[in-house]
Amino acid sequence: MYINNGKILKQTRFPSPNPYVELTIITYLSNGLRVKGMLAAPIGDEPMDGFLYLRGGIKNVGKVRPSRIAQFAAEGFIVFAPYYRGNQGGEGNEDFAGEDRDDAFAAFRLLKSLSRVRDIHIFGFSRGGVMALLTGIHFPEAASVVTWGGVSDMTLTYKERKDLRRMMKRVIGGTPEKFPERYQERTPLYQLEKLSAPVLIIHGVKDHNVSVEHAYRLERRLRSLEKPVDGWYFSEFTHYFPPTENRKVVEDLTKWMKNQNK
Repeated sequence: MYINNGKILKQTRFPSPNPYVELTIITYLSNGLRVKGMLAAPIGDEPMDGFLYLRGGIKNVGKVRPSRIAQFAAEGFIVFAPYYRGNQGGEGNEDFAGEDRDDAFAAFRLLKSLSRVRDIHIFGFSRGGVMALLTGIHFPEAASVVTWGGVSDMTLTYKERKDLRRMMKRVIGGTPEKFPERYQERTPLYQLEKLSAPVLIIHGVKDHNVSVEHAYRLERRLRSLEKPVDGWYFSEFTHYFPPTENRKVVEDLTKWMKNQNK
């Protein structure tokens, strides 16, 4: 492990959509690479919990949105969202929950280094669900893990998303049939014995980007291991929730996070 993982190298203020939340673009170290991300912190100096926001997509698909992380910060968290390596001026190449998971691990350490941060919660959307679970496994001290429309099985993603197969073969280095171990390494279902944080699963049943089967597999596996897990399933929603319902779920999940005690 690189001893400087999570070290902050540069900070640049960014215009915030919320007058009570400060946004900062951070350059930090991840395994020797200069990686970028965005920090959203409520104005003030009072201690509060950290919130590691792990986005979905890859490259320019699913970029971190300032308004989204400011929304979570407004609920009373210090939020950090890594862009992942190779994005928005960062070094290296994103590889879909391969070595770029270290960017999430280093981001967790970055949050731990902030004087205002108490416990740290981990949140992942879409592909970020895999990143969130892997980070929770890596850091047993995590206060909670939330996956929203989250991937839990990379082989299932390959089978379901024909439009992603070319990218996945290029980035991962082949198909699940030829290289099953490469997909298993990116699939947290095989490592959940090591997870101690409580998990909340949020999923739209009509999701065609990440099928609800990902959520069902994750919940079944966690329950079989007698791990703490809650599942919130929304029968009428797809991968993207309508704005009003989205805001309500944000409020509810942040309340859920704050209710978790280590």
